[in-house]
Amino acid sequence: MAVNEGIIFDIKRYAIHDGPGIRTTVFFKGCPLSCWWCHNPESRSLSVERFELSNNKTETVGRKITSSELLEIIKKDLIFFEESGGGVTFGGGEPLMQPEFLLTILKRCKEEGLHTTIDTTGYASRDILQKTAPFIDLYLYDIKLLNDREHLKYTGVSNKLILDNLRFLLDLKKNVILRMPIIPGVTDSENNLKLFKTFLNTIMPRPPVEFLNFNILAPAKYQRFNLPYRLAQTEPLSDEAFKRLTEEFRQI
Repeated sequence: MAVNEGIIFDIKRYAIHDGPGIRTTVFFKGCPLSCWWCHNPESRSLSVERFELSNNKTETVGRKITSSELLEIIKKDLIFFEESGGGVTFGGGEPLMQPEFLLTILKRCKEEGLHTTIDTTGYASRDILQKTAPFIDLYLYDIKLLNDREHLKYTGVSNKLILDNLRFLLDLKKNVILRMPIIPGVTDSENNLKLFKTFLNTIMPRPPVEFLNFNILAPAKYQRFNLPYRLAQTEPLSDEAFKRLTEEFRQI
């Protein structure tokens, strides 16, 4: 049965880093991971929430929306999609945590001829992936830590399902871009990058890789929502170091 209502917490229009062209990015509420560095901690719960802010005010995060309402917002930028080769991106949180609503809006977007992208952790059942895959043109697929114990420590879940689902999507010949957040002292360790290179040699076709430097705006958001933050002293890689890392993986 189609689910016609979901919970989102933000919509970003004219996005240029969430897939090809100019895009509208819809942020779904709910995520099965609890990454130490998450830059959207207010998205983790699959519900509308009220937060007590650091300035003694309250803020509601999340709102219910129907597929018709959401589609009308997305269609406002049709001209930009057409001229730039863009479309709509569903992120979060984790959009696969609301699979039936995601499937409903994906189908409606494809009926409008829109390019669809999903920014995903890949942490979902195989059944959900099978149902949604025919309506997704591009996966921005997060890879964080290749050592399972470290992945469990820093994200709260095992990486086995994530890696298995990636292989499944590649077997389906889906268009995938792997994206790794570079968290100094965590994901940029020599061992993790070595394991990542080894893993890339085991998958075919090998997807392109993008690195995302540490988000320096995250601490302010945790402070605003009165949430604990474990990486308060972490600094992003220098531009030079980040460029070297990118070049290193471009050549393998």
